[in-house]
Formats: sequence, C-alpha cells, structure tokens
Amino acid sequence: MLSFVGLATRPEFAVGAVDCRDDHRGWSAEQPREDVRLVLVRRGGFRRRVRGVCADLDRTVGYLGMPDEEEHFAHPVGGDRCTSITLPPAFWRALAGDAPVLDRSTLYVDGALDLSHRQLLAATRAADTDYAAAEGLIGLAAAVVRQVVATAVPDSGRAGDSDRALAAQARAAIGADHPAATGLIPLAALLGVSPYRLSRAFTRELGVSLTRYRNRVRVARALDRLEAGEPSSAALAADLGFADQAHLCRTVRAHLGHTPTALRRLLATKK
Repeated sequence: MLSFVGLATRPEFAVGAVDCRDDHRGWSAEQPREDVRLVLVRRGGFRRRVRGVCADLDRTVGYLGMPDEEEHFAHPVGGDRCTSITLPPAFWRALAGDAPVLDRSTLYVDGALDLSHRQLLAATRAADTDYAAAEGLIGLAAAVVRQVVATAVPDSGRAGDSDRALAAQARAAIGADHPAATGLIPLAALLGVSPYRLSRAFTRELGVSLTRYRNRVRVARALDRLEAGEPSSAALAADLGFADQAHLCRTVRAHLGHTPTALRRLLATKK
C-alpha cells in the first residue's frame, strides 16, 4: 500500500513524501508518467527496472525517472520511505538543457547530496516556500544534473559583468515589489534566465542567497514601519508578504536578533 503526503507544490515543482508498506519480491508495473521524477530514499530500499535494467535503491542510491518510461518496482525487503520530487519537462529542460542526455538514471547520494535533500525538506516546512524551497530544489537539482547529465547545462557561465547586471536586475525587481519577485522561479522567468543561473549569479555577486536578500529587504521595510509606530504585527506581516505573524517574527529575529515587539521598544521615541 502506498501513501503520499504533499510537502510543497508549485507550478514548476512538487515535493512529496511517499510511504510504501508493500512486501513483495515480484515486479509491479507503474503507468508511464509525463513528468520528470527525482526519488531519494529516506528509509529502507526497493528495486526498480526500466528497459530491462534493474537497480537496487536505498539511502545511498536514488533515481531519476523520465517521461514515458515503463517502470517496474519490487520491494523484497519490505516497506520504504522516499522523497519524490516532480518537475514538468519544460522546467527540467531549463535546469538540464534543451535536449539533456543522461549518462544513467541512477545517482549516487553522497554526503553533500544527502544534506541538500534534508535542507530541501526543511525548506518545505518553512513559510517562504516560493524562495526557500525553490532555492533548495534548484541546488539539489543542480547536483543531480552535474552527476548524471552528459550534455551542457544552460547558463552556467563564469562570474563577471553578466553576473553583476543580473544581480542588479534582480535587486531592482525585488526593490520595486514587482509581482514576479514573489518567487525565485517567476523572477528568473522575468529576467529571461534559468532559476539555477539566477540563483548562482546572485550568490556569487552578493555573497548571500536570493532568499536571504529578499528577506533582508522585507526586514528593512518592517523596521521603517515599526519606527513610524506601526502597532500591529499581523498587519505588518500581511502588508509585507509574510505567511503570517509568526513567519514575520522568525524572519525579523533571524536578521536583527530581536522580535518586532522588542524593536518597537528599542525604536520608540523618548518623550
């Protein structure tokens, strides 16, 4: 029996937790799918067969499933728990190239990839999934692409003037509250580059992630409002695009070391 829990869903990706309680040595067929799937094992293991090639999967070996593949699975050692990341083919091509050629469909999960996987899961529990989860996903996908894709990755050029210009454009869009700046992926589309290119260029140029930079801008706006006497943290959170008041408080404290309530006292005009 399979159970699926969605952890984060956006038009460009979905992350879910899959629990399988099957215990059978024989092969079961799955219907071909239209999306790209990155599957990483959290517990247990199972077998996968595609085009007659079998792979044993566990916490050290995951797999990349491509559209229209006829897959068969077996669970000879019992149940397992996995993370399933699905991408529309168009978004996969933005990350891996217009016509990516794979060296193989299995991937070795080293320590760095394991940590990236765990960080992505943590990001799906954060309130700011349009940036935090998107950056976590892109970092994880980039590691997978480097390992299994034989063809060139798009927009992977060196740092330089193009990085500076791209970072400046991203900062301008965030500063102007452009509708596309609500998420990393739509922001990259606005600027005409891949999300990986934007994320990498921004971090190389400014030394911080886009997620942290956008939150820095929002924290500065929160300070302006608090300094002006804003009495409501709930209104502040809603106006500045935070998920809720708790999200605002966590973010402000992470950047400034104080809660909005404490900042009101610190910034209050003495009479």
